[in-house]
Amino acid sequence: MSAKKMGRPPSDNPKSETIKIRIDQDMMRKLEASAKKLNMSRSDVVRKGIEKIYDDLQ
Repeated sequence: MSAKKMGRPPSDNPKSETIKIRIDQDMMRKLEASAKKLNMSRSDVVRKGIEKIYDDLQ
């Protein structure tokens, strides 16, 4: 048997930073609906939003 480890391979861009935000129920509903419609995680939707705002400011 191989000595190679099992599991997910290391990421090229590990996500090691975390943030915690407070949002109201309406904003959470919008986030959940967006994530479901886009078939993405809530975190991915937030990341995409940050990228969009950043790009718009450039």
